[in-house]
Amino acid sequence: MSAFDIKRFFPFLNWPRPTMASLKSDAWAGISVGLVLIPQAVAYATLAGMPAATGLYAALLPSVIGILWGSSALLAVGPAALTSLLVFGSLSPMAAPASMQWVTLAIWLSIYTGVIQFMLGAFRLGRLSNLVSQPVIIGFINAAAIIIMMSQLPALIGVPDLFVADIGKVIQRVIDAPSIMLMTSAFGFGTLILLVVIKRLFPRFPGILLVTILGTFLSWLVGYAATGAAIVGDIDKGLPPLALPAAIPFEHHRELWSAALVLALISFTEAMSSCRVLARKRRERWDENQELIGQGLAKAASGLSGAFPVSGSFSRSALNLYAGATSAWSTLFSALCVLFSLIFLADLLYYLPRSVLAALIIIPVFGLFDFSAFKRLFAISRDDAAIAIVTFVVTIVAMPRLHWGVVAGITLTMVSYLYRHMQPRIIEVSEHGDGTLRDSQRFDLPRLAPGVLAVRIDAALNFLTGSALERFIVTQCGSDHDIRHVLLCVGAVNDIDATGVETLESLQITLQGLGIELYASNIKKQVWDVLDHAGWIKALGDDHIFMTDHEAILAMRKLA
Repeated sequence: MSAFDIKRFFPFLNWPRPTMASLKSDAWAGISVGLVLIPQAVAYATLAGMPAATGLYAALLPSVIGILWGSSALLAVGPAALTSLLVFGSLSPMAAPASMQWVTLAIWLSIYTGVIQFMLGAFRLGRLSNLVSQPVIIGFINAAAIIIMMSQLPALIGVPDLFVADIGKVIQRVIDAPSIMLMTSAFGFGTLILLVVIKRLFPRFPGILLVTILGTFLSWLVGYAATGAAIVGDIDKGLPPLALPAAIPFEHHRELWSAALVLALISFTEAMSSCRVLARKRRERWDENQELIGQGLAKAASGLSGAFPVSGSFSRSALNLYAGATSAWSTLFSALCVLFSLIFLADLLYYLPRSVLAALIIIPVFGLFDFSAFKRLFAISRDDAAIAIVTFVVTIVAMPRLHWGVVAGITLTMVSYLYRHMQPRIIEVSEHGDGTLRDSQRFDLPRLAPGVLAVRIDAALNFLTGSALERFIVTQCGSDHDIRHVLLCVGAVNDIDATGVETLESLQITLQGLGIELYASNIKKQVWDVLDHAGWIKALGDDHIFMTDHEAILAMRKLA
């Protein structure tokens, strides 16, 4: 195998050789991200309904695999809020959170999602992620942000059954034992306020690390757990248990497949956004198919590590860049921080309040809100705005099966796309003062020549648009019996299929029956090749085909 082939299968061999200066910068950035990642990983594990230790598992091996086989040097791969919420939503109807069955299902979900992404990348199908259009992303992310924040409210205020129990019983229990809610709320809202203040006054300071240390220390000092308030508790120490997942019923496999497909598309869209920002700021290229391979392998590694699906984190990627990282080595230093915490520091998180974890989730998620995007969509396209709103509503209503919001959005996007392309722009054109063919109605132009109808279609000529073109021309000719020549300007047609060819053949026959001659101008090469192979060029005749619109204008005026 040649060196080229080796680097194709092992892209990390293309990394530039590090220097002492670059390693120093990467070490500082990696440690900064790693210290933030540790409490975030635990927080996102709870959001996914998983044991706290699995968050650290998901932050270790998957982050290394993702950067080794990915294409974006500074993308931080690991637990992410949106992906964790999708995991929770996908598994909620199937098992109880944090149970053995739940963990097993999450592992299988991670493996399936990873396989889907890997196959998409291996077969160079990265552009399929574009099925999740911007309106769908806007609708889903805003709905997901609301759901995530609402899901953390019970832990934030110390009322775990806030949305599931009878409100009267909840109020009575709070009245009978107010200390739990008061203590939990004090830690939760105190953390929120402290994080906001730090972000405003000291944006470069790792506020997440500070509140984690401070919250854990104060919890131990005041006896937080003794009041009955929830803490993280024991976290399994040591390396993740690399093993194949336990068997589950075939019905569960089938339920996971659809969830895995949606999760694969959404999580890669999330990672892709980070890659684009990083590439723009660093002025470097990235390969979406190679990134899919890296993300897929990272998810599979997370499942085999006993954890849940991971994704690219925008906030940690931004921190990585902000802290001065120069290469992918920074991620390896972050992974060392996670490894060190798993082996030596897991016990230190024992007293960390769950309300602090809730706050650690809420603050970054709050940045996902962008309701102004809906207003912008209305200004650009009412159809796209409708897609975003439907996605938003269905995601909220379908809770916990959040993926139905994405499915509804993608379906509506396809329907809207097909409808728009079934209504192509077909206009009568005439010569403008600048010598080009323009819209006769818009510029109030007379006909190109007496008895001549010049028509332009601004779309591909295919099974969606063919009948509309034929209907337009036949209608115009039927309403004006003076028309004896039809000029079809196809310079805007970039593609034609069998239905499009059949449309032109049928149109030619129909016009001949009416005593009208058909002409064509400015045919693009790819369209010409199809028409030539179909025999239409020969049937129409060289004297009825013009290479340019200008040539057609002169010829039509001679015919008049």
